Amino acid sequence: MKRFLLIFSSLLIIISGAAAGPIKVVTTTMDMKSIAEMIGGNKVSVQSIATGYQNPHFVDPKPSYIISLSNADLFVTVGLDLETGWSPQLLTSSRNSKIQRGSPGYVDASEGVFLLQVPSSVNRGEGDIHIYGNPHYWLDPLNGKVIARNITNGLERIDPSNKSFYEGNLAIFIGKIDSKLREWTAKMAPFKGSKIIAYHNEWVYFETRFGLQIVDFMEPKPGIPPSPTQLVKVIKEVTANKIKVIISSPYFTTSSSDVVSHQTGAKVLILATSTGAFSNIKNYFDLFDYDIDQLVAALK
Repeated sequence: MKRFLLIFSSLLIIISGAAAGPIKVVTTTMDMKSIAEMIGGNKVSVQSIATGYQNPHFVDPKPSYIISLSNADLFVTVGLDLETGWSPQLLTSSRNSKIQRGSPGYVDASEGVFLLQVPSSVNRGEGDIHIYGNPHYWLDPLNGKVIARNITNGLERIDPSNKSFYEGNLAIFIGKIDSKLREWTAKMAPFKGSKIIAYHNEWVYFETRFGLQIVDFMEPKPGIPPSPTQLVKVIKEVTANKIKVIISSPYFTTSSSDVVSHQTGAKVLILATSTGAFSNIKNYFDLFDYDIDQLVAALK
């Protein structure tokens, strides 16, 4: 009997360990997924809800997302009001108490980020205004450190026995950010102060970090499609300032930007706003490698 109990107990331990497996992490975006994978290593299995070529403001809820969230141990959100149109509903529907706001398995990656463009008042007549500040903060690579710290804290809350493992990976990540930032800054240095046009107001953190100057947007107001009046205004600005580049994202149409390009000769660049936007952007570092190389080539 003792031998039977010993074998049975051993089997339970083996089954329990097998069932536990890696920590299941669900992130709202591919950038959060990439950083979570670098911090979690072989201790985690990470799934992103939004794709890298998708506008993160607009994600259609699917039953498969609810299933993934119901089984998750950790949930990572960009936060602010980037995903308010879909993320809260999915979280509620998952009925997973481990990952609800305020629970150990909930990570708001924006905590500790110095936010830009925080409005002093909110007037919906001004278009799609973000009430907490511009939420596209991951496009400054230094904010990648803050994201990584928040994810590390979350993993350590639910898996404290592997704290040293996560801290080690965080140190490696921070070291690579510092190294790559020196490289990216050197590449962009000759173009500091360059004036550009953007389609939508999602580049302020990138602009600030690398010394660009976005003088106007194709959208007359955030979220409002370009109007003929705005096109005329932008064409005049491009011509007067000898602007070489109009930047946009994979999920916006280029029809209006193409009109300006045809009239002025400015080049339309489709840059990546997220990991996975294009097939060769495999991780968070590839994102900046790609965008900076594209800009350098266009601004020469």
